[in-house]
Amino acid sequence: MRIALEDLHITLAGHAVVAGVHLVAEKGEIAGLVGPNGSGKSTLLRAVYRYLAPSAGRVLLDDRDLARFSPAASARHIAALPQERGGDFELTVAQVVALGRIPYQRAFAAESAEDRAAVAAGLARTGMLDHAHRPFSQLSGGERQRALLARALAQEPDVLVLDEPTNHLDVRHQVELLALLRAQAVTTLVALHDLNAAASVCDRLHVLHQGALVASGPPREVLTPELLAEVFGVRAAVVDHPLTGDPLIAFDHRAPVGVGAPAGGGAVAAGT
Repeated sequence: MRIALEDLHITLAGHAVVAGVHLVAEKGEIAGLVGPNGSGKSTLLRAVYRYLAPSAGRVLLDDRDLARFSPAASARHIAALPQERGGDFELTVAQVVALGRIPYQRAFAAESAEDRAAVAAGLARTGMLDHAHRPFSQLSGGERQRALLARALAQEPDVLVLDEPTNHLDVRHQVELLALLRAQAVTTLVALHDLNAAASVCDRLHVLHQGALVASGPPREVLTPELLAEVFGVRAAVVDHPLTGDPLIAFDHRAPVGVGAPAGGGAVAAGT
């Protein structure tokens, strides 16, 4: 399912947080949102999963205005993993993941075989099957992240909306999660701080700066030294990853933008 934002504006407490954003994630595509802290990434995603109503503009699912969907209907199409993870649920991991099936259930109806299969598949895909009967409140931060992703996958959505999904994950589980996103073939809109992760996993990047969209396109076209200096305020070189061939950003940690040795000297590969 294709998702598109048309001239999206979001105003909070009289302040324009997102201003006139147009962007698209095509069917089956992973579209990344990148930008400095405070650029409007999370706010924009909240409008996509209907936590916030836009002040103006539209969110379209296959050219249908999302505002015209019932909450249950939109939840059958869009699953979200927000930064706000919630408190300590007094539920097991399997019960938390089963919450993803609510949009498909009638009131007071028993869990179906399809529900049980979807929950098991979500747990298996995120490596949480062995934790199914553990209390959610006893999980580590990374385990909670994977359990909540399992809940989103159990929802069997057409569109995944993920806000910093690699937070709290160790390197191995970051790599596994990004590989999992690629394997899903589900339209995905994801905000990432780590620009190298974004360059690796995303088909298209959208760069936000001060609430406005300043660049869109394939990672190799978007992540230029000039943009990194202008938007992120860093000095960097962009090279080919020696293992994958993806763009790899090498940040100069020894000097501010425009100062010091030529790009590449004293640089190390890192995310933001």
